[in-house]
Amino acid sequence: MEWKNIYRGMLMGASDVIPGVSGGTIAVLLGIYDRLIAAINGIFSKDWKKQLGFLIPLAIGVGTAILLLSRLIEWLFEHYAGPTQFFFLGLIIGILPYLFHQADAKSTFHTKHFVLLVIGAILIGSMVFLQPDEPAVIKDITMSTYILLFFSGFIASSAMILPGISGSFMLLLIGVYPTIIGAISNLRLDILAVTGVGILIGIVVMSKIINFFLSNYRIGTFALVIGLVIGSIAVVFPGWPTTTSLLFLSIGAFAIGLFVAYILGRVEYTD
Repeated sequence: MEWKNIYRGMLMGASDVIPGVSGGTIAVLLGIYDRLIAAINGIFSKDWKKQLGFLIPLAIGVGTAILLLSRLIEWLFEHYAGPTQFFFLGLIIGILPYLFHQADAKSTFHTKHFVLLVIGAILIGSMVFLQPDEPAVIKDITMSTYILLFFSGFIASSAMILPGISGSFMLLLIGVYPTIIGAISNLRLDILAVTGVGILIGIVVMSKIINFFLSNYRIGTFALVIGLVIGSIAVVFPGWPTTTSLLFLSIGAFAIGLFVAYILGRVEYTD
């Protein structure tokens, strides 16, 4: 078991609670994205024990973070949304040099790869123009609601595994985000089970698609992934603080994000 993945999973789980921040982005930042995709695809292979040794600690970390930190993240997002987003902004910007280093961009990137990078950045950056209204919690749970929750989980997990695309943001667009967050806080097992099945199936299906491109077009896929991460900067950026105290708080949060990115870079990207 790769128990180190518990803390990695906790970072991914905490980010997945926040609309605009992608667990896939965090996986890229941690340097485990391609390993994650390969592990999900390898569950049904002869090396399934090895893949589970990677995935189980990661899943424990994700689940723990979502259960324990969902209320904290909700509170931070409600009362200190700007500084919280500035922290993730610092994290994303701070780790970008390591991503380019990991991809060996100086040697491997050609014009077509930079075009893919720009396309990825524009694709995700354009999501900043989507401003979904905050939906209400669904209280009257019917069979059609369960069907909606299943497909919401499928769509959100497909987005979750793509860097730069926030699963929580997709849930907001669909209109079920408060319902699912409320189910996590109040342990509504029926809602969690139906949504969870959709999430699992979505992760498996999307990982197979991504694995195909990583296996056959590795450098191009990395270029696109880095572009998706760069584009997420525009989505995460909350706007400039309106008060002096909030400005200093946001600068501090951004600096902490940069520092955490530096530490992660030293730990995850250098031997």
